[in-house]
Amino acid sequence: MRIGLTILPEHPVAETRRRWAALEELGFDHGWTFDHLGWRSLADSPWFGTVPTLSVAALATSRLEIGPLVTSPNFRHPVVLARDVITLDEISEGRVTIGLGAGGSGHDTEVLGAPPPANRAARFEEFTTLLDRLLREDHVTVEGEYFSAVDARTLPGCRQRPRVPFVVAANGPRAMRLAATVGDGWVTTGAKVGTLDAWWAAVRDAAGRMSEALETSDRGAGPRGFRRFLQTDAAPTSSIASAACFEDFVGRAAELGFTDVVAPWPRADGPFAGEQHVVDDIAADVLPRWQA
Repeated sequence: MRIGLTILPEHPVAETRRRWAALEELGFDHGWTFDHLGWRSLADSPWFGTVPTLSVAALATSRLEIGPLVTSPNFRHPVVLARDVITLDEISEGRVTIGLGAGGSGHDTEVLGAPPPANRAARFEEFTTLLDRLLREDHVTVEGEYFSAVDARTLPGCRQRPRVPFVVAANGPRAMRLAATVGDGWVTTGAKVGTLDAWWAAVRDAAGRMSEALETSDRGAGPRGFRRFLQTDAAPTSSIASAACFEDFVGRAAELGFTDVVAPWPRADGPFAGEQHVVDDIAADVLPRWQA
């Protein structure tokens, strides 16, 4: 089991550097941040750009796997995103993994005045397949319904070959097929439900449907290295209430075949509120028992 935390892009550079360095020093496997223009109740609070934040994270660490969880087509064009991804992979010396999601309504679309299209799944598929090609090839020309490229140059390409890994967020059948086809991993947050038992039931159901999507894909039921991420943000009970609570989440995720668990770094108040010492407790008491 690999275990990581999300750190929101809300801190000045010095604190950003400190937190990401601490995440690595404490022994976590990976670290993530959100990719939004602002987020929910924090829209009126400090919020920094995702790519610069990950650049700071890359320079503050030497081992940690890093990336956005997730980036989406809401305000990213694959050609521009490919340049950012290639640069982050270079800065981090090959430690970037990209979480990709379809993008929904909310602050980002409100700010841009452009709600997502009716067929978000089609846009997401086009976005992901074009990004996949841009990170593998140079001189890319594509005319799509949502995104186009004309002789897009992508040298020098990613440090990781043939490209950085993709972890595809998916709960619906079309996105799961996409994850099974081009993803190096899959991530789910479960469902928005009222009880923890109902949430775990939804996670179990999603894991089963992802297995079915893999079994019917050309890649087979278990493509080598395919990862399954459980992001605990949406659980109705906070996974970071205590180290013991978090370990229960990890154990139940492992039983369902997940290879990775991601939880939020506790904040002082508001979303993901919790005690800061829980991070240290998880590092001391949980990581040694669960990391592969």
